[in-house]
Parts: sequence; structure tokens; C-alpha cells
Amino acid sequence: MAAAHTPRRRLSSSQRRKLGVSLIGAAALSAVLTAHAAFAPQAFRLTALVFDTYQTLKPREATDPPVAVIDIDEASIGKLGQWPWSRRTVAEIVERASGLGAAAIGFDIVFSEPDRTAPGRLVEEMRAQGIAIEVGSGLPDPDAQLAEAVASNAVALGIALTNERSSPAPEPKAGFSFVGPDPRARLIPYSGALSNLPDLTKRATALGYFSFPPTADNIIRTFPLIAKSGDQLYPALSIETLRIAQQAGSFVLRSAGTAEGSAMTDLRVGALDIPLSADGEIWIYYSGLPNMPVISAADFFDPARAATLMAQIQGRILLVGTSAVGLRDIVATPVDRAMAGVKVHAEIIDQIASGVFLQRPDWIVGAERAAAVLAGLVLLAVLATATPAFSVVVALVLAALITGGSWLAFSRALTLFDPLLPLTSLAAVLLTALPLLLMLTHREKRFVRESFGRYLSPTLVERLSENPEGLTLGGEDRELTVLFSDIRGFTTLSERLSPTELTGLLNNFLTPMTDVLLKREATIDKYIGDAIMAFWNAPLDIADHPQKACLAALDMVSGLERLNRESGLNLKIGIGLNTGMACVGNLGSDQRFSYSCLGDSVNLASRVEGMTKLYEVSVLVTEDVRARTSGLAFAEVDRVRVVGRNAPVTLHALIGEEGESAADSDLLSAHAMFISAWQEGDFSSARLHLQDLLQRSPNPLSGTHALYRDRLAELPETAPADWDGVFTASSK
Repeated sequence: MAAAHTPRRRLSSSQRRKLGVSLIGAAALSAVLTAHAAFAPQAFRLTALVFDTYQTLKPREATDPPVAVIDIDEASIGKLGQWPWSRRTVAEIVERASGLGAAAIGFDIVFSEPDRTAPGRLVEEMRAQGIAIEVGSGLPDPDAQLAEAVASNAVALGIALTNERSSPAPEPKAGFSFVGPDPRARLIPYSGALSNLPDLTKRATALGYFSFPPTADNIIRTFPLIAKSGDQLYPALSIETLRIAQQAGSFVLRSAGTAEGSAMTDLRVGALDIPLSADGEIWIYYSGLPNMPVISAADFFDPARAATLMAQIQGRILLVGTSAVGLRDIVATPVDRAMAGVKVHAEIIDQIASGVFLQRPDWIVGAERAAAVLAGLVLLAVLATATPAFSVVVALVLAALITGGSWLAFSRALTLFDPLLPLTSLAAVLLTALPLLLMLTHREKRFVRESFGRYLSPTLVERLSENPEGLTLGGEDRELTVLFSDIRGFTTLSERLSPTELTGLLNNFLTPMTDVLLKREATIDKYIGDAIMAFWNAPLDIADHPQKACLAALDMVSGLERLNRESGLNLKIGIGLNTGMACVGNLGSDQRFSYSCLGDSVNLASRVEGMTKLYEVSVLVTEDVRARTSGLAFAEVDRVRVVGRNAPVTLHALIGEEGESAADSDLLSAHAMFISAWQEGDFSSARLHLQDLLQRSPNPLSGTHALYRDRLAELPETAPADWDGVFTASSK
């Protein structure tokens, strides 16, 4: 036996939109995350610019720094002569600075060649040129003088680690002890160094490197405090001067992980703890050091400056460097595109001493990716379910939250959170999914306008096009108020008119009737010759739809009266209303369908319309309609068992709005007493009440009363024992 065929359920336009937007947005999000992982170094250049901006907006709070700079500036060169100066001059600076109370002195300079001004060297040069010169023994040696000054004071010499030289780096002066696994594998190895003269290196008590590792954009944002050459570890000049200023013996380096996969966590220098990145770097948080003394080297040879120099130097670490343009020790930083390199080392010392550190922990990259995924998915969910305008607003709000969160992380927690990846994810999702959403939304609106422009008022069409979610195609159960209307005696009328005249008549009738219905927010279902079928509460929710349906019916009656006056015709209309559950949606075949409704409540509305002929009233409604209206006048006409239904239905004639005239109110009261007597089987009272009603004029229920007169004429004086007051209709 053949298996039963299960029809494939078609996706609605809303579901197709959601699926399409979700797929393209998810693809864009995945592409951004993949590209970011593949091109992380290039992407970080942009991230670094964001962090630079943060530092520019909020630099580190200025302090009274524990560091000062002895600057070999243009003025010093002008007074003391061309650099390099005699080592005797440098030694005098060291001695005088130490004598003024310097805690330590660090050289951001390498003395790699013998002093060219040494007397012995000058004598040898003169002899090489054939000049006979005799000098006594014991000529002063400036290099030895400097070596003595270095050995006698707290001085850290500087070296430049490099991979461009093969000469080995000298033995380090400070040792490292480890808490945790050895992290040497995380450090970039250097093959050699530019070092000081051997005698200077030998006599020095401290040795630190000052060379800046190369960066992609040559901006100094981080600096490794520990470097490796061979198997030896070397401290940066900044922490080496801090060590000797505290008279500490060695460094304590903490790390985590295993020997195969260790990561540095922090470094202890004397009493100071320094958090490190996994690779041993520190993020430099620049303040600009506005309060740091910068002493021109020539001032040490100016007696008038002695008192001022003591106030600037005493208790401070001194770094000797140069800002002279010709000496090329100028670097770019986030806060200054032309900063003397020695000031960068001074920033590091001040930052460590103040205990203010920027952080970019290892987990932050995962947090940034998680934020990118979360932001992208939230925006995708909104794009798939909301309007384009609302989606853009949500995207802007998310972007503001990400940017604001990144800024707060920096300004409050000193944590560097990259906002660019989440922002890029948002932009990618928005710029790929939004055009598709706009296209699908436009298509939905066009479909709604084309499909429902014939059924609904322009206002409702616009509402539906702006919110297509209010439409469920394919059929849904909703409570509807259904209206059927028909012209009385239309068949006879059509026999007397030509097709052209009949068409003109129908157009003149249907146009104002349609206007009335659309004004009252009805959905026009169909025209069947002279008949109209309409309903309320679909495809959009219509508040108080039974009330609006009754008002529409009254407006139709008034409109027909105007048409009769203008045309000279005497058309009559019958309208039936019922409220109940029905199935509404696009009904029909795959080739042709229309938006309509069906169900028992719809059939009942049609039967009620048919009953208007029998009771000769313009509008009949069911009890479900009457019970949900207010301010309207009704008259119960009968309890009827219509064709196709066993249960009786109570029918009410819609007379108009309450209180329109005292005569109508009196008539309705008298009619109510008649109907009560009729249903109770009290025929004597019913006949008395009916006799009174038949004599009233005008009487909108005259046809109904005439019908009951005929019924009573055929009934006995008293009601039968099985009397229930229900009329059973034999035709539609």
C-alpha cells in the first residue's frame, strides 16, 4: 500500500524573512570572527589606536614623581661642546648629582668607545702625524675617571640589546629568582648587544637595557621589563635603577603554568610589585610627567643653579638621556609623537612607584570575542523579528554600550578592552542583514498592499504593511464579526434592466456601501452580485468590532436612503451580523486564492441575513453581537432554528442609536412585552399587545408585527403543551 503523502508546510513570509536575515547575518558574524583571528596582528594596530585615544583623553594622573631627567639638550651641547663629551665631564655630572642626594643614576646612553678627548689618545694621534711630543707619565684617563664615578655611586649603565650585532651581551649584574616555572621561553631572544667599555661594565654595580623593541607603527605603548640574550636574563634600565635605589639584591619573578607553557604574572623589585603580561611586558600609562624636573646637563656646571638642583635631585632617581634632535633618541608615544626616549623610561619608573598599571589580561581576548558574538546574535534576533528602523536603533544602543563599557573598563578599572571587534561584528551584521531585511520588508509591504488593498481601508492597509506580523496566512482561528448584505428583490429588478444599466446600478450601490465599511475598519471579503460579505478583527485586531459592525450596518442603511433619494429608486437592503470563532486566511487553491473566512459562525451570519426578508427589517443581529454593544437600540424579533442548525438563535433587529426619539423607546418597550408574552405562550396577552403595535405609526417593525399577526391567526387561543416559542425556518 502506498504511503500517505504528507504535504510540505510552506514557510510564511515572516519565517522566510527571519531565516534569510539570520543566515546572512550569521555568515557575516562568522566571517568577522574568522578574519579577526587570522589577521590578529594587523587588527591590533587599530585596537592600539583606540587605546592611544583613551590615554589622550584621560592620561595617568600627574604625581610628584620620584624620577628626574638629566637632559643632554641643545642648550647643553651649545655650552659644553659637541657630543660625545669628555668622560671626565660625565663623571663630574655623576659625582655632583650623587653629592646632591640622587637615589640612583641610570644612563640611557652607551659608552661603547674610548673617550676621543683622552690626553693619551691625543698624544698618540699627534705622534702618528709625525709630531714629536714628550709627556710625562700618569696622564689622566677620562674613561677611568668615569669608571671610578660609576663604581663609587649608585649608577646603572645602559646597554642596547639587539639582533643586529653578534657581540655578546655582558654578564648581568642582578639576579632573578623564580616563583613558578621558568618563563624564559616566553621572552624574545637577542643575539647580541651594544655594550659599554669593558672597564666601565666591570666596575658598574647595575646594568639595564633601554632599547625599544620594534613595533608595527613605531609607537611605544608597551615595554618588556625582562629580556633574554643567550641563557641570561636582563632587567630593563627602569627597574634596574629602581632596584639599586632601594638597595635590593635581586628580582623575584612570578609565573604560572608549566615549564612547557608558562606565563609571567608579576615582578617584585625591592618593595614594589609590578604586574606583567604573559610575555613580561608592562603597558605604559603615560601622564606626560608635567611635574618631573628636567635638568639641562649644563646646569651642573653653573654655580648659580646649585640650590635649585638640590631641590630637584635629592631623593630622586636620575636618568641621563638626550633630547637633542641630532642624537636621534626621539620616539613616538600615544600622548606625544616626538618624546625623548629617556622620558619613556622615566614614565615607567613613575608608574611603578605610583602603583598605577594598565591591564590587558589573557582572558580579555576571549571576553572581546564573546562580546562580539553576543552583540551580533542580539542584533540578529532583533533584525529577524523587528522593523529596520528599530533594528538600527538597537544597533546604535549596542554600539554605545560596547563603547561605553570599553571606556569605563579603562577609566575605572584600568583594563584595556578592545571595542573594535564587537563593533565590527555589529557593523557587519547590520550592513549585510539590514539590506536584506529592507528588501524583504518592502516585498512584504507590497504584498500586503496588493493583497489587502481591495479588502481594507487605506489606514488598515498601512497598519498591516507596517506590521505584517499581524497577518497569519494559510488560516488561523479568530473571533470575527461577519456581515452579509443583500438587495431585496434584486432578481426581479435585474430582469427590467439591461446589463449596462444593471452594472451602473451595482456600481452606484456598492461604492458607497464599500466606503462605509472601510471607514468602519471592515475587511471586504467579496462581492457576490449585489451581495456583500465583510468581517471585522482580521487580519488586524479591531477593538470593539461588534459595535463597529453595527454602526457600519446603520451607516449602510442611511447610505441606501440617500442613494434612493438621489436616484429615484426604492431599493431595500437586508443585513445580517454574527460574532463568533471562524477560520480566516488565504483560502483557495495553489493557483488562485483570496483572503476569506469560513466556519459555522460565518454560515450563521448568512442565515441571519436571509431572515431579514421574513421579518421585513433592514438589520438583524445575533445575541452574541447585541450583548457586546452599547448605546444602540435593539428589538428582539424571534428565536429561530435556522436551516442547518439545531440550536435556536435569538435574533434582534437593530433599530438605531438609543434615545433617538421617545416614540421609538415606547415602541420598543411595548414590543418587548409582546415578545415576552409570545415566548411564554400567553397568546391572549400577545394578541392584545400586538393589536396596539399594529396601530402605531411610524413603526420600523411593522413587517415583523404583520408576520406575528398572521402566525397568531393560525394558532389556537392557548399555546400547545410543547410550546417553546422557537420558529423553525424552512429556507435560507
